[in-house]
Amino acid sequence: MKTSFVSNMTMQSTMLRTIAEAQKELMAKQKETVTGRHADIGAVLGAKTARTLNLHRDLQRLESLLSTNSLTTQRLAASQEALGQISEAANSVMENLVSFSGTESQDQLDRTKETFASAISLFTNAANTSFSGEYLLSGINTDVMPVNDYLDSGSTAKATFDQAFFDFFGFDQSDAQVASISADDMNDFMSELETMFMDTSPTGTWATDWSNASDQNMTSRISNSEVIQSSTNANTDGMRMFALGTVIGYELLNLGLSAETRKAVSDTSLAYIGSAITGVDGDRTTLGVSQARVKQATTSLEAQSSILSNSINSLEKVDTNETATRITTLETQLELAYTLTGRLQNMSLVNYL
Repeated sequence: MKTSFVSNMTMQSTMLRTIAEAQKELMAKQKETVTGRHADIGAVLGAKTARTLNLHRDLQRLESLLSTNSLTTQRLAASQEALGQISEAANSVMENLVSFSGTESQDQLDRTKETFASAISLFTNAANTSFSGEYLLSGINTDVMPVNDYLDSGSTAKATFDQAFFDFFGFDQSDAQVASISADDMNDFMSELETMFMDTSPTGTWATDWSNASDQNMTSRISNSEVIQSSTNANTDGMRMFALGTVIGYELLNLGLSAETRKAVSDTSLAYIGSAITGVDGDRTTLGVSQARVKQATTSLEAQSSILSNSINSLEKVDTNETATRITTLETQLELAYTLTGRLQNMSLVNYL
């Protein structure tokens, strides 16, 4: 009689390998259930893997542009709001000038001066509007407040005006001699002020006393082939004209001038404010065109993004119903494998001796 060594180790090892493989596949299928995509793209797609990687790269570029466009849209909307406030202030001042045209009542003149002061304050606040920590009307100098407050104590712009008045007439605004200023002399002085305000050189009055903004505006790429102007700045002619017109009205209208000279001041201030409205509304139109282009670009990008997403899904997406069925099958197989492994471990001759 011949006897041989009998062992269940081989069967146990086979079952353990089966359990390990089933557990690995189960984890992959559970991941696919969550993501909706193949757990191992390379193993499933093979040579098509390069194509799906290229599609992902293109989709990421489109999503980056869409994100940029969203910020650009918000920046343009905030800029439009600021310019709109300045335009409304200019229209309010113009209405006030027309209403009080020819008045000699000191009370009304003082109220008119208060109206100009309010307009200057609104102009300063609107011009210094910020969005996401960046000043909107600073051009590319987004970290610098664009406009200095003319009404602030110690204002260099105010000091420059006072000095210009004294240099031209030989006395300051509080001197009784202001009553002797002729309309022609006042017109000459205001023309000199216009030259000072319209000087675009770095050493001009506007650059040294009023503005810290850059003449170069922000630009934004809104598509693969389009770049737009996405901001404006406080150095435009409309902004300068607004400042000039309101300062003239604020400083000169309620002085003890003759009726003829005061009318010259009122007419000139009115003309500058009118030019300011035209200029500011022109800036708003430019930004409005940019807003329309961003909207069109965004619509196109969203369509392209949808096409790429569908293409990626056709390559990577899994059948969730099939995956759920496979998970159920694997769980059943694992339970059976655990049961068989336990029984194999209990198979021993010692239990029967």
